[in-house]
Amino acid sequence: MWERQAAAWRNAARPHPSGSPTCALAMAALLSTLPVPSFLLTQEHRDLPTVEQNSSLNVKFDPKMTKLTWDCQENATYGECVLIHKEKGQIKKKVKDKECQCTFQDCSLHGGVTLTVEVNINQRRISETLVYPNPGGEGTAAQNFSCLIYNADFMNCTWAKGQAAPNDVQYFLYIRDSKKKIERECPRYLKDSGTHVGCHLQDLSGLTSYSYFLVNGTSQETGIQFFDSVLLLKEIEQYDPPNNITVYCNESHCFIRWEKPRTRKTRSIREFQYQLDIQRQSNTGSSRNQLIVVSGDSGNKYSFPRPGLRAKHTVKIRTADARRAHWGAWSQPAGFGSAEPESSLVHIYLLVVLGTLVCGLTVSCLFKRFLGTHRLFPPIPRIKDKLNNNPQIDHQIIWEKFTHDVGKGDKEEVLAVEEVTEAPANA
Repeated sequence: MWERQAAAWRNAARPHPSGSPTCALAMAALLSTLPVPSFLLTQEHRDLPTVEQNSSLNVKFDPKMTKLTWDCQENATYGECVLIHKEKGQIKKKVKDKECQCTFQDCSLHGGVTLTVEVNINQRRISETLVYPNPGGEGTAAQNFSCLIYNADFMNCTWAKGQAAPNDVQYFLYIRDSKKKIERECPRYLKDSGTHVGCHLQDLSGLTSYSYFLVNGTSQETGIQFFDSVLLLKEIEQYDPPNNITVYCNESHCFIRWEKPRTRKTRSIREFQYQLDIQRQSNTGSSRNQLIVVSGDSGNKYSFPRPGLRAKHTVKIRTADARRAHWGAWSQPAGFGSAEPESSLVHIYLLVVLGTLVCGLTVSCLFKRFLGTHRLFPPIPRIKDKLNNNPQIDHQIIWEKFTHDVGKGDKEEVLAVEEVTEAPANA
């Protein structure tokens, strides 16, 4: 076939009279046998769900290995493979001599990709294009897919049923390492009304930094589209709280120390950041303080001025990746300081009031016992009432009788004075 194309090229290169039908037919035949370059394909043609083409290179794509292959040709030299991704754009790979394949790194394929092969044969560049679609009903793929690693050894992945998925849809999760050597199916599915909507893994061994996740589905009613994603396991890991939190206080400062948490892979101290929540305890509860962020390269320690000799405090710490604030769970509160609350003006006021009440009650008891007796304070004397013939004379004073002066009689003469008016002169 390639010999016929070369002969056609040679015939087309010979001089022909202008407007010769033979020249036009030769050029038309030649162009009809050549593959269509990728840059001449319109978007409508690129989105066609056709995987096979009647091409001279017989291009094939293996989505499981993300490998593009074609038939080897004699005298084929340096070429190039291009994967056109709707989100990442063009991803190019160089073709080694005498190799008829290109292997791309794992990437999401659920949006459909376009692949192009360019090789040089007999000093001519030939380009062929292959469109890889996502077959199945639109809106049937799993959605809202996410995964989380916790406690360094466990991972949960969850997803939701597609909006257009039929009732009998069933989803399956497959995980593959970036080296494409280990592939496993979810060992334990989480179900909702019988449909798989999650996966729990207790063994993460064999997974590399980047892992490929594929969720495909089956149904008796219609084809189910797949969903895939490439996740960096470091970004989906939620760190545990720090270990061995200790607090030491001297006369002026308190020093908090801790150890970095256990993670799935060993990481340097600079890859961590910590958040401290220091609270002072009081009778009315705990007072919320501002959260303190400490970088991992600080030596996993923090010091601050001692708040009070009798103040009790607690500290909680949580961990996150240094490049993103995806905080994990808080540690258990670690207490330090005295168990007694620090004295305040309110406490002093209560003590003064209590002391005053005690003193008042004591004085009242003394008055009731001693000042209430008649011997200590007798009642004030009063004048005897002669009109009231009361035989009781207790607590009354009898006034002594007045005695007459010596030389005077017992009776006192009373001199009557009569006013006499002057009589008239003619009387």
